[in-house]
Amino acid sequence: MSLTPEDVVTKQFQHVRFKEGFDPDEVDDFLDEIVVEWRKTIEENEQLKARVAELEAGGAEAPAPAAETPVTEVPSKDSAPADETAEPAAPAEAGVTSTASSAAGIIARAERLHDEHVAEGEAKSKKLVEEAEMKAAGIVSAAEAKQREISQKLDTERKSLEGRITELRQFERDYRQQLRGYFEQKLADLDAPESGTGSAPVSTVGL
Repeated sequence: MSLTPEDVVTKQFQHVRFKEGFDPDEVDDFLDEIVVEWRKTIEENEQLKARVAELEAGGAEAPAPAAETPVTEVPSKDSAPADETAEPAAPAEAGVTSTASSAAGIIARAERLHDEHVAEGEAKSKKLVEEAEMKAAGIVSAAEAKQREISQKLDTERKSLEGRITELRQFERDYRQQLRGYFEQKLADLDAPESGTGSAPVSTVGL
């Protein structure tokens, strides 16, 4: 499938979010320049082809008058002028051939320039794509490194919180055990017969 300037003009690119890229206006301006040069080259090619066709048609019709000249079968002195009038046809044909060759050379040069412009445009487009891919890869790599750093930090904080939770649970168990022992001791004191010394004040018993 051949690429045309209209294909470049109507080409739609997908927008990418959250990633660095090139300025769409600069890319559009560059593509517009390529399209203008491309159309000029195509127009020149068409004009040159039409000129070559016109020259070739003129060269094919040129020998016709010489072919219509009557040729006498009897050799005489009058035949000499006929031969002299027939000889200039060769230079005319050579001139047409030379012009056609020159036109063909111009067409070949135009096609070569067209190919060079297309190749240059493709090379620049490829370079832009490669640079964009390299930048995208760098952004992805930096994002992955940042994600790993955050994950490690969160993992460290999680382990620290888990250790703190374990300490609090152990403190809770110890506190419950001490509180249970305290209440059991008070119940035992209440159930025991009164003695002369009496039970110790509540305020003097520590948890």
